[in-house]
Amino acid sequence: MYAIIATGGKQYKVAEGDVIRVEKLGAAAGETYTFDQVLAVGGNELTVGCPTVAGASVSATVMEEGRGKKVIVYKYKRKTGYHKKNGHRQTYTQVKIEKINA
Repeated sequence: MYAIIATGGKQYKVAEGDVIRVEKLGAAAGETYTFDQVLAVGGNELTVGCPTVAGASVSATVMEEGRGKKVIVYKYKRKTGYHKKNGHRQTYTQVKIEKINA
C-alpha cells in the first residue's frame, strides 16, 4: 500500500517504513506527526481525492531536523568588477512513515 502526500509545496509517494526528508515541520525528534493532505491512496485499487482523499491520513515519526548541503550562489557581471558570492543551506525534517490510514 502506498500514498501520495503533499507537504511543504511538494508531493511525495510514500509507503510504510519509508524514510523521507521533507521541508521543516517544526516538530522535535521522537514526536509523531500526521500528514492529512493525502492526494491518493493505492494498493489493490487506486483511490484519488478531489483534491484530497476524505478521512485518509499518514502517520510518521520525526527522526531528526537538520540542514542540507550548502549551495553556492555566485553572481557575476563582466567588465564591471561586480561579483557576489552567497551560500544557502535548506532546512529539512527527516521522518519515518509508520502507518497509512485510509
